[in-house]
Amino acid sequence: MRPFARLLQAAVTGMLVVMAGHAAAAAPTVSVSHDQLPFWPSAEPDGVQAAEAELADGITGTVLWSRESDTPVPIASITKVMTALVVIEAGDLDRTVGVPEGIVAYDREYGASTADLVPGETLTARQLLYAMLLPSGCDAAYALAEEYGPGQAGFIAKMNDTARRLGMAGTHFSDPSGLPDPTDYSTYSTASDLVKLGMRAMSQPVFRDIVGSQNYHLAAGPGNREHDWWTTNRLLHEYPGSVGIKTGSTDAAGTCLLFETVRAGLPLIGVVLHSSPDSGAVAAADAEHMLNWVYDPILNVLPDKRTGGQAPA
Repeated sequence: MRPFARLLQAAVTGMLVVMAGHAAAAAPTVSVSHDQLPFWPSAEPDGVQAAEAELADGITGTVLWSRESDTPVPIASITKVMTALVVIEAGDLDRTVGVPEGIVAYDREYGASTADLVPGETLTARQLLYAMLLPSGCDAAYALAEEYGPGQAGFIAKMNDTARRLGMAGTHFSDPSGLPDPTDYSTYSTASDLVKLGMRAMSQPVFRDIVGSQNYHLAAGPGNREHDWWTTNRLLHEYPGSVGIKTGSTDAAGTCLLFETVRAGLPLIGVVLHSSPDSGAVAAADAEHMLNWVYDPILNVLPDKRTGGQAPA
C-alpha cells in the first residue's frame, strides 16, 4: 500500500471513531466503503517555492513528499530546536541561569534576533527555552549553551553527538542558535534530518508545550526584568491544527520553517528550507500548500452526518 493510501486509511478510521463516538446513542455507526474514497492527491503539492522540503506522517515518519531532502544546506534558527532538545534531555529546567556578558558581542556581530535579555539577569532554564523558541532569541540560546555545555564548545559537541545518535548523517552544528560561525560557516542540515529532529523534539512534552504557545509573559522579579515573548511562527495564528515548531531566517538560509499540525486526529510534520530570500510569509505559504495537499481531500471524504458539513478539523 502506498504511503498516502496508508495515511488515508488511518485518517478515515480515526474520523469514523470520532464521529461514531459523538453520535453514539443517537445514530447508527457510520461505515465507509472503498468506492466512497475515489480520489488521490496530485503527484505533488502545487506552489511550493522552497528549494528543499519534506512532509511526513507525524506518527510513523513515513515520507509523503519531498524535494532535495538529502541536500545539506544552512538552516538558520531551526538550529535552536536541537539546542532545546539538548537542554531538555539534560534536565533540571528549574535551575537558575545567569545571562552572561557574552550575549552583547554575540548579538551585535550578526544583528541577531533576541529576547531582549540583558547581562546579569537571572532566569530559569525553562524560561530561557521560551525566550529562545518563541521570539527566536539568540541571546537565550547563547546563555543556555554557556550553562549546559558548560561553555559554547562543550555544548556544540553535545549537539553534534545528539545528531549522530538520531541518525542525522547530513547535519553538523557549529553554533547553538544557527548564526554563521565566523570561521567556517558550518551549521547545516537536510530536510530529511530536520523532520527526524522535529519528531524527536515534539515527543518531549515540555518542548511541545513551548512551541505550541503563541506568547509567554514573564513578570518582573528580583533577578529579571519583565518580558513578553511572542512566537515568530505565523502558522500558529493562521493555520488550523498547528502545534509548532520553529522558524528560521538568515542571508545564507533564506526563510525556513519546521512545522507540525494535527487535523482530524492526523499529525503531519514537515519542513521547508530557503522558501524565499527574506519573506516568512512565503515559508508559511509553502507549508500550507504541503499540508493542504494531504488534508483537503481527507477532510472532504466524509461529511459530518449530524451537521451536513465537513468532518471535524
